[in-house]
Amino acid sequence: MSKVVGVAASLILTLAGSWLVWQWGFCRFYVSPGFMAVVTAKSGDALPPGQILAKPGQRGIQEQVLGEGRHFLNPWLYEHRILPVVAIPPGKVGVVTSKVGAELPPGEFLAEPGQKGIWRGVLGPGKYRLNPYGYQIDIVDAVSIPVGYVGVVTSLSGQQTTPGAFAGSGEKGVRRDILQPGLYYVNPKELQVDLLEIGVNQVSLLGKTGGEVITKGQMASQNVAMENLQKRALAEQMEKRMDYLAQQRLQEPAADKARPESGMMRSAPPGKQAAPAAPAAPKPLLPADASNVLSLNQFVEFPSRDGFEISLDMTVEFEFLPEHIAWIYQSYGDLPAVVDKIIMPQILSVSRLKGSAYRAKDFIVGEGREKFQNDLTEALARTIEEKRIVVHDALIRHVNVPEQILDPIQQSSIAVEQDLTNKEKQNTARKQAELNTELGLVEQRRQQVAQETEKLKAEIQADQEKQVAQLRAEAVRQAAEIDKQTALVRADKTRKLGQAQASTVAWVEGEKAKGFELKAAAFGDPAAFTLWEFANNLNQDVRVNILHAGPGTLWTDLEKATLGELGGAAVLDKKR
Repeated sequence: MSKVVGVAASLILTLAGSWLVWQWGFCRFYVSPGFMAVVTAKSGDALPPGQILAKPGQRGIQEQVLGEGRHFLNPWLYEHRILPVVAIPPGKVGVVTSKVGAELPPGEFLAEPGQKGIWRGVLGPGKYRLNPYGYQIDIVDAVSIPVGYVGVVTSLSGQQTTPGAFAGSGEKGVRRDILQPGLYYVNPKELQVDLLEIGVNQVSLLGKTGGEVITKGQMASQNVAMENLQKRALAEQMEKRMDYLAQQRLQEPAADKARPESGMMRSAPPGKQAAPAAPAAPKPLLPADASNVLSLNQFVEFPSRDGFEISLDMTVEFEFLPEHIAWIYQSYGDLPAVVDKIIMPQILSVSRLKGSAYRAKDFIVGEGREKFQNDLTEALARTIEEKRIVVHDALIRHVNVPEQILDPIQQSSIAVEQDLTNKEKQNTARKQAELNTELGLVEQRRQQVAQETEKLKAEIQADQEKQVAQLRAEAVRQAAEIDKQTALVRADKTRKLGQAQASTVAWVEGEKAKGFELKAAAFGDPAAFTLWEFANNLNQDVRVNILHAGPGTLWTDLEKATLGELGGAAVLDKKR
C-alpha cells in the first residue's frame, strides 16, 4: 500500500513540476509600464460578417487588451503583440474613431461608446489602452482662449436651428453661451470654437492710402504649453481672417482690380467719376510680427459744403461686449466681416453725411474740426449701437484739404497767430518789467529786513549778556553771604563744643573729686583710704605671706616702713 502511495505522490510531483515549467517557461510573458498586449485567439468561433474584434470564445483579435504586468497564455492557443499605450499630453485631447459597434442612426455622425463612428466625448490628458485595431485616436490641441478673448461656440451636430435663433441642446448652430479665457477639452468634430476679441479695437483710416484694423495683441502667458496653444489658436484665427479677406478681394468688381499696386482707390463724390489714387509703395497684408493688424482698402472722402474735396485720417475705437459677442458672430461673422459689413459702411456714410455740412475752413480751424469730431462720434455711436457694438471715440488725426484753400487759410491763420504772438510778446515784456520792479522792491525790503534783524540780534545779545552778568554778581553775593553765615555757624559750633567739653570735664572731674572726698571721709583717714585703694587695685593673683621674726633681724627693720603697722613682716610673692 505504501508503495502505491509513493508512486502516486511521485507522479503528482512530476505533473506539478511539468505544469510549472510549462507555465513559467513557455506561457509566461511580461508587459512593461506604458505598454499593452494585443491578444489574438487561434481557436474559437468564427467572427460574424462585419465584426472586426473578437469577443471571448471567438477566433481573431480580442477586443480586450492586457495591461502592464505578468500574464500567462497558452502559445498554442494564443499569440500576443506588445504595443505602446496611447499617451495624451497636457493641452491635447484625443478624438476617438470607433471601427466597431452598432451603426449610427441616419443623419448622425457622432457616436457614443458602443457605436461605430467618431465618439462625441474626447479623451483628456493621460494614458489609454484602446485596441488600435478597433479604435483610432487622433491627438489634437485643446481649445485655449487667451485673456482678452472669448470663444464663440458653434454646434456642428444635431438638427439645424431656426434661422436667427441660437442653437439649443441637440441643435446645430451658434450657441448663446460663450467660453471665457481658459483651457477647454472639447471635440472639434462636435463644437467649433472661434476666438473673438472683447474690449476696445480700432479701425484706422489713413486718408487716401487705405486703412487698417488694429486688434488686440496676444497676451503673454507664464505657462509655456499654454502659450504655445494660444499662439496656435491666434494663428488659426488670423488664417481664417486672411481667407475671408482673400475671398472678399476675389469678389470685388473688375474695375476695382484695376486699381494701383497699393490696392487702394478713392471713392468718387456724387456726380464725379472715381479717379485712381497716386501710386504708392505696396503695403503688405500682414505685418512682420504677425497677428493684430488687418489692412483695409477703404478711406473717408467727401465734398465740403463749399465744394472742396476733403479726406480724413480717422481712428474709430469700438468694443464688443461679452453679452453681445455671440449675437454679433451669428449675425455678421468674425471681426473682419463685422468691420466690412457694419463698421466701415457706417463710418463712410456718417462721415460723408456730417462732413458735407461743414465748410473746408471748418476742418482747418481747431474749433470747427473739434465740433465735427464730436458730431461724428455721437452719430456713429448712435447708429452702430443698434448693431450691439459700442463706439467710444471717432478721432480725427489729420484732414487733407485742397491746397488752393488750405494755403490762404493757413496764411491767414498764421498772420492771426503771429499778431497774437506779438501781442503776447508785448504783454510778456510789460509783465517782465513789472516783475523786475517787484523784484527790486523785494530785494530792497529783504536788505532792510536783514539790517533790522541784525539790530534786533545785537540788542537781544546785549540784554542777554547784561542779565548774565547780573545773575553772576547776585550769585557771587549770595555765595559770600552763605559763606559768612556758614562761618558764624561753624564758630558758634566750635564755641559751644568747647564749652560743652569744658563743662563735661569739670563736671566729671568734680564728681570724681567729690567721690574721693566722700570715700576719704568714710574711712576717717586719708592714709587708710590710700591703703584701701592700693589693696583694691592689686592684682587678684598677688599672694601675701606674713612672717614673724625676732628683734635684730632684717624683718624687724621693716617697722619703719608703711607696712609696719600691720604688726609683722610681709613677703610679696607675685605669681603669674
